[in-house]
Amino acid sequence: MPIIQTENLTYIYGIGTPFEKKALDNVSISIEKGEMIGIIGHTGSGKSTLVQHFNGLFRPTSGKVFVDGKDIWESKKSVRNARFTVGLCFQYPEYQLFESTVYLDVAFGPKNMGLSKDEIDKRVKKAVEIVGLGENRLEKSPFDLSGGMKRRAAIAGVIALEPEVLILDEPTAGLDPAGRQTIIDMIENYRAQYGRTVIIISHSMDDVARFCDRVLVMNDGRVEFFDTVDRVFADSEKLDSMGLGVPQATQVLLKLKERGLNVRTDIFTVEEAKDEIVRLLKGRGMQLD
Repeated sequence: MPIIQTENLTYIYGIGTPFEKKALDNVSISIEKGEMIGIIGHTGSGKSTLVQHFNGLFRPTSGKVFVDGKDIWESKKSVRNARFTVGLCFQYPEYQLFESTVYLDVAFGPKNMGLSKDEIDKRVKKAVEIVGLGENRLEKSPFDLSGGMKRRAAIAGVIALEPEVLILDEPTAGLDPAGRQTIIDMIENYRAQYGRTVIIISHSMDDVARFCDRVLVMNDGRVEFFDTVDRVFADSEKLDSMGLGVPQATQVLLKLKERGLNVRTDIFTVEEAKDEIVRLLKGRGMQLD
């Protein structure tokens, strides 16, 4: 059974006003438990609007959303359950930090779940360990942390809910290379260790190619592609026409191909591209140390 499923999901902003806009148009998708899904698309394509339907922040204009097989709008209880089953971390989540200590901020969600004090304490400590924050920072003000640490504290607050699905909207936006890599490694480790479903909205084709199982491409509120990484990025011309593109490693190989070199272009990560270029050079008799 899929963990998340939509059937003919449509959402219209500002119905009956001059600003009326169809943000989602008949979206039907299915996401399995344990998958790592990347969502890409140009600005205004419907990416963020879509994921905000997964935990009931938006109610469909028409169509249905199912979480773990249940229509989330069947009852108030279903909506509440969906919001704890699907954890959503917005872009720049550190702007939503508000408590006096890191501990209280991370504990906010579990408290709203009505958990015991011991269970809340256990979840807080587990969450900060997952994001690599360290218990020594729990009594500090979140506003005294560095930008990258604030980001991790905010993500820990969502992880403390122990959701079946973790959604991250541009989790590395605005971070320096070191901070970006830390967040990426944390997400990969979290998924590997706990087997949760992870959905990432990203403008980085390289990140999506590196660790996602499937890629959902949104275009003007519709699903343009929803397939494996290799099949989606194989259609570079279609992606270019939508203002997207392919990973940098693929771009390099496509340029080499244009110059008449016999290289594969169905490669999407730096590591694979390096191996392909080494193969090419060795085939030309070059000695590599």
